[in-house]
Amino acid sequence: MTLTSRSGPLLWITAVLFILLGLVLAVGGVWLLALGGSFYYLVAGLGVIATGWLVLRQRRAALGLYALVLIGTVLWSVAEVRFDWWQLVPRIAVWLALGVWLLLPWIHRRLVVGSDRTASYRQASLPLWVAVALAVLVGGLGYFKDYHTIAGVVPDASMAASSTAGAPDVAANDWVAYGRSAYGDRYAPAKQITPENVAQLQVAWTFHTGDLKGEGDPTEIANEVTPLKANGKLYICTPHNIVIALDPDSGKELWRYDPKINRDAKTYQHMICRGVAYYDSSAYAAQSAPVAPVAPKPTPKGAVAMESIHFDSCPRRIFAPTADATIVAINADNGQPCTDFGDHGVIGLYQGMSMTERGFLNPTSPPLVTQHVLIVSASVTDNDSTNEPSGVIRGYDIDTGRLLWNWDAANPDETAPLQAGQTYKRNSPNSWSVSSADEKLGLVYIPMGNQTPDMWGGDRYPEGERFNSAIVALDIATGKLRWVYQTVHHDLWDMDIGGQPSLVDLDRPEGKVPALIASTKRGDLYVIDRRDGKLIVPAPEQPVPQGAAEGDHSAATQPFSELTFKPERTVRESDMWGTNPFDQLVCRIKFKQLRYDGIFTPPSEQGSLVYPGNYGVFDWGGIAIDPVRQIMIGNPNYMAFVSKLYRRDKVDAKGGTGTEHGLQPMTGTPFAVDLHPLLSPLGIPCQAPPWGYIAAVDLKTMQKVWMHKNGTVVDNAPLPIPLPLGVPSLGGAMTTGGGVAFMSASLDYYLRAYDVRTGKTLWQSRLPAGGQATPMSYVSDQTGRQYVVIMAGGHGSLGTKMGDAVIAYALPQPTPAK
Repeated sequence: MTLTSRSGPLLWITAVLFILLGLVLAVGGVWLLALGGSFYYLVAGLGVIATGWLVLRQRRAALGLYALVLIGTVLWSVAEVRFDWWQLVPRIAVWLALGVWLLLPWIHRRLVVGSDRTASYRQASLPLWVAVALAVLVGGLGYFKDYHTIAGVVPDASMAASSTAGAPDVAANDWVAYGRSAYGDRYAPAKQITPENVAQLQVAWTFHTGDLKGEGDPTEIANEVTPLKANGKLYICTPHNIVIALDPDSGKELWRYDPKINRDAKTYQHMICRGVAYYDSSAYAAQSAPVAPVAPKPTPKGAVAMESIHFDSCPRRIFAPTADATIVAINADNGQPCTDFGDHGVIGLYQGMSMTERGFLNPTSPPLVTQHVLIVSASVTDNDSTNEPSGVIRGYDIDTGRLLWNWDAANPDETAPLQAGQTYKRNSPNSWSVSSADEKLGLVYIPMGNQTPDMWGGDRYPEGERFNSAIVALDIATGKLRWVYQTVHHDLWDMDIGGQPSLVDLDRPEGKVPALIASTKRGDLYVIDRRDGKLIVPAPEQPVPQGAAEGDHSAATQPFSELTFKPERTVRESDMWGTNPFDQLVCRIKFKQLRYDGIFTPPSEQGSLVYPGNYGVFDWGGIAIDPVRQIMIGNPNYMAFVSKLYRRDKVDAKGGTGTEHGLQPMTGTPFAVDLHPLLSPLGIPCQAPPWGYIAAVDLKTMQKVWMHKNGTVVDNAPLPIPLPLGVPSLGGAMTTGGGVAFMSASLDYYLRAYDVRTGKTLWQSRLPAGGQATPMSYVSDQTGRQYVVIMAGGHGSLGTKMGDAVIAYALPQPTPAK
């Protein structure tokens, strides 16, 4: 029997829908099975097609057959992902809805043909009712099951600890460097905001910089600045390197300095300013000389020795990086150039470079201020070519801007300033992030990037190989190498160290130990004695996958720290996700088409899965450390990327893409590379959530204390529903003496406050744009009021909403008594 006019259009529509959905599932299932994947999709697709055919024939057997499909789907889902709610939903929800549809009276009562004509409709539909009930039961169990949270608590003794631990020589009310101090711990000792009152935070003021994305700006334009509070002012920079001073209590603009960079951005891969540096000569006046005095250059007859000059005209300075490869010295009081520094207030970073094309050398992070030496590094254009500027690290006299030393990773033993006519080695390993320093030890700690390109290293400098993706300790006064620890050998995955190394004096059984903690993209945290570079937490070498591209090689082993947030296991086909079975099926096919042998699978022409991806478990946001409570707080992320090599004769890859994603030329190597996140057809990550967390480590035990999903998909899903999946974040956290941590880096537009003790979200405030920056906190010198400040300006590459708002939050002011 076939459908008649009496049966109505609903059965016909239902039958066609089932057949079409089944066909898509079965065809995709054949493809997946041919790649060695799951057989489920083919079997389920055939079952759905058969169900549609039986509906078309008006046969009651459709109900029983579909019951088998639904029961099989539920059992297969539980076998793959247990009772993980967000993994069960895309596997079961569509088929559950279709099962309920078949049970509606105006559908199942029109299925009139059956082997037993005396059977009731209730009997015919009973198996499907059982299947639907099973699906609902499993979903209910999954909703209350959480495999991803660590619900620990910081010990009471740690929370009650009180001391003056932390960075030296920083006023308690101030935030004088990118990570608050040269220690880079992002810890504000202020205690006014607590877990008990943080919910009362409100906007105190908002300032708009007016610097927005312009025509021709690269995709990778972002507002990543962490403000400084010093000298009774707040200092920020914008993506176009405009420096602005604000009143800390009102947000009123006090002065503005525009270096007027060349905005013809065709050659800029990035347009970012993460921050500026502050120097106050009076703050160092009573301190001792550097560990190893720098020999002055001979002074020409009749000239005045610059080292003897005291610069009263510019005693407090802002050192600001620009995309034009300069460092500008600005009077922190009035915003005027410090003309007695460098060349009329400017240091040109292309000095000594043999490759000087504009845009290829770009200091996106602030320089490091020490007592006598300004230490400067810069990013280069990743994956463009092997003909890039040098990654040299340079130390300049903090007062005059005279070059004191240069350390080039490709020529590490020669630190004396270059003679006239000499140049640094092209394309040597660079450092694009923020350095840290311990001036008592006389050491600066450099987080190193790679000799570009990142994904093919067949012709890298042998001298520089040991410095790629490493922490390098240099003598502040001379630039001489004191020690090096490499976190990735022969890095082919862009796993360089993006976060500022954080310094902390650890409470150990043997007493206080001066340590450095380096967060890495691969997820390992390297805990190092900052005096000599020896590991405090072991990181044994382990074998890793081999088989690099033609002309290259892979390191046989890599160091794996015992303190780690790397994924607990390798990615499997069952980890592929999607909003529905079809989205998920495409992700499974993509996954099976890639080469993947686990972490450190080398890039390949087949296309390799890189997990963790090159956004990293931890990136430039680094980590925050409460040195009093000995707690580390970070925001680990889990996003898979694809790295696919193309032979140069098969693609036409050009530079100037304005982003690090997509097809990158790698000119000078045999290959171009395509880098992109592994996404579903709907633009959602293919691997299952959570993708982003907020987490804490007890540094006394080196164990994770708590770890919670962070953020919702409200601002990046097809429908603006705030599903609490845990989303990626780019930026960092900061913490306070009051026991409250803050972070805004997630892909949804919120600044959030967390209880340091438990990790519980205590408060959140909606931002007008993406908050891909690190917040800071200070106390007003005038009123004693504690503020928390964040830049809500968005990030072009992440696709978050762009803006220009600096927002300060504070507790309500008491109402004056009448």
